[in-house]
Amino acid sequence: MTQPSANADVRGVVRLFNTAGGRVLCLAGEVDGAAVDSFLQRYGREPARVEGIDTGSVTSMSAPALDLVLDHLDAAELAGRPVTVRRSPLVERLLAGRTSADR
Repeated sequence: MTQPSANADVRGVVRLFNTAGGRVLCLAGEVDGAAVDSFLQRYGREPARVEGIDTGSVTSMSAPALDLVLDHLDAAELAGRPVTVRRSPLVERLLAGRTSADR
């Protein structure tokens, strides 16, 4: 019999990765409020300086997760920094037509 993993109840993740192309905010799976809270406890509430956001593996996104992505995009825009965004179809629909004025 196999042992359940310690992360068996984790359905979505939010992480910061250092890559050759710079820092990337990565969201994957069913990103709920608990995944966002875990990220905020680790990295703080200030948006990180990122060169990319990868949401290509997101299957479900809570309002706090969407706010986290938008906060990072807004911070980059205010600083005049381009950010590459890889979007899942779900995230594409959620971000379509949204601007910082919508928030």
